[in-house]
Amino acid sequence: MRIALYEPEIAGNVGAVMRLGACLGAAVDLVEPMGFAWDDRRVRRTAMDYIDHVEVVRHAGFEAFRATIGASRLVLFTTKAMQSPYDFAFRSDDILLFGKESAGVPADVVAAADVRLRLPMRPEVRSMNLATSAALALGEALRQVGGLPG
Repeated sequence: MRIALYEPEIAGNVGAVMRLGACLGAAVDLVEPMGFAWDDRRVRRTAMDYIDHVEVVRHAGFEAFRATIGASRLVLFTTKAMQSPYDFAFRSDDILLFGKESAGVPADVVAAADVRLRLPMRPEVRSMNLATSAALALGEALRQVGGLPG
């Protein structure tokens, strides 16, 4: 299973997702452009030494990323979806896609997704932090497919 971040804007979120990937055994795809310099010390500070335990692949753009996914499903997490990940059957080769913090993903990326899911939350709030959303989504997906580390 993989986590893909579409044009992430906050270095600390990317570092936290990299650490999540290292801990739970999920590779991380970064779809550029990013809103910060890759060598930003905040990425390393948040990921800490876990950065050496996660596969990270950077892609020049969305089409370059799409060219690498093969038959895997692209599962987009968006506040505009209606289906909950708790009512969805994940597969072990799914790619969990999250949009940029300020704007999500554009319409062409939404259209390219095989599935759109929304993490349940109280209606009076807009969205969760990117890294928190990725953790909830990956945890449920791995629980379903039996992929949580011992």
